[in-house]
Amino acid sequence: MTIRDFLAIRVLYFPASAGLLGWAMTLRHVLAPLILCLAALALSGCSRSETFRYRLTVEVETPKGLRSGSSVLEVDVSETGENSITFPEARGISTDVRGEAVAVDLPHGKVLFALLRSQESADAAAGWPIDALKPLRPRGDYDYVRMVRAMKDMGELAVLPRMLPLAGQRQERSGYPMLVTFRDIDDPTSVELVDPDDLAATFGEGVSLKRITVQMTDDPVTTGIEKRLVWLTGPRRLKMKAEDYPTIPLGNFHGLFSSEYNR
Repeated sequence: MTIRDFLAIRVLYFPASAGLLGWAMTLRHVLAPLILCLAALALSGCSRSETFRYRLTVEVETPKGLRSGSSVLEVDVSETGENSITFPEARGISTDVRGEAVAVDLPHGKVLFALLRSQESADAAAGWPIDALKPLRPRGDYDYVRMVRAMKDMGELAVLPRMLPLAGQRQERSGYPMLVTFRDIDDPTSVELVDPDDLAATFGEGVSLKRITVQMTDDPVTTGIEKRLVWLTGPRRLKMKAEDYPTIPLGNFHGLFSSEYNR
């Protein structure tokens, strides 16, 4: 049934002699289902989505040889097209990341963690494959989703850039995940930020970050970090004050290490 047919039926069954109040009631009954219909159209058929997985690997040079760790992350991408039937403020790209931080075992029992965010962005993990693989973005509607679909077939290992340009600015931002370690891995309040350009300052002479790589994969999403960080499954209220950790976002501390604690 078309909208024209729907309106015709409403007019047919409501005589003009009913008066202004009657017409107002009819208009309400006509518009209510029409608005619901448009809302349904806006929620379905106006967006496209894609899911991909990639392996994030961190390599560290140490006096005892190369050490590395990796984690498989899954990213859900949803894009609303420019020509879709929806409200302008609802258009755009949304992403959701599932997985956990990379852990690298270093000499003397130390562990380096590459978190699920960068220094500047909480959503950086969704974009690291794009930063490293640099897939071409096609023109037209749903260009982001189409780019992601093409990127899924890029099997090569790619190095994550150390710095990336800020859109529309001359400044740069870090292309790396935020790196941290713990003086005592069983005590979350002992967390320390690690400088990716100077690992030796934290872990001792001869320790340096070699590279961080990205590779598309179909492997299962990595799990089990709570076995290393037993406090992840404990109480969420940590005795940590923001002023004591100015460089680490404490608002979602658990979610920095695993998306399972970010929901």
